[in-house]
Amino acid sequence: MVAFIHAVVLSFLLATGGRSYEAAGLGCHLRSFNVTIKSDRRGTCRNTHTLQACVGYCESSAFPSKYSVLLASGFQHNVTSVSQCCTITKMQKVKVRLRCGESWRETVEIFTAKACQCDMCRLSRY
Repeated sequence: MVAFIHAVVLSFLLATGGRSYEAAGLGCHLRSFNVTIKSDRRGTCRNTHTLQACVGYCESSAFPSKYSVLLASGFQHNVTSVSQCCTITKMQKVKVRLRCGESWRETVEIFTAKACQCDMCRLSRY
């Protein structure tokens, strides 16, 4: 069930990835969004909860590589880039009660972002 909840949250984040963040402000910041959490694919138990995500952009640059880099790469690495990504720096566990029919039977724990900052981009984080 935890994997399914993560899949629901991830699908929401991917679905909103194409939005323009200019109106939300410059840089990297927290943004609230509502997500529906389901106990299974049919949604036997469910609830909607507001979570936080890190959105925005960070500065990146590219410049000609130093001669030492060119030598070390056999003159294949002629451009060096420095990139930063908007990254979650603090997370918090949140307990969400799921409604199953007429009663609140199940409680699940999910994570929400508490703080963001521009940091080195790492594939393992995304």
